[in-house]
Amino acid sequence: MADITLYDLPGCPFCAMVRTKLDELDLDYDVIEVPRAHHERTEVEKVSGQTGVPVIIDEATGVDGMPESSDIIEYLEETYGDDT
Repeated sequence: MADITLYDLPGCPFCAMVRTKLDELDLDYDVIEVPRAHHERTEVEKVSGQTGVPVIIDEATGVDGMPESSDIIEYLEETYGDDT
């Protein structure tokens, strides 16, 4: 089991951007696919307080339910990029 978990919706372009960054940084991560219907996304709502995706959890650094693709990508670059 990887430290990073990505809540993902297949076909979501914002989720795809986060997956691309995770892959570019060669990070291991688990994916939890969320239902298409927002009202059925109880698990992602529990961890992030909202039903939108993408959302990540990073157990290694204590990040618990970070939403917004641009924030996630910035976090991943700052935390795991070459400049660290």
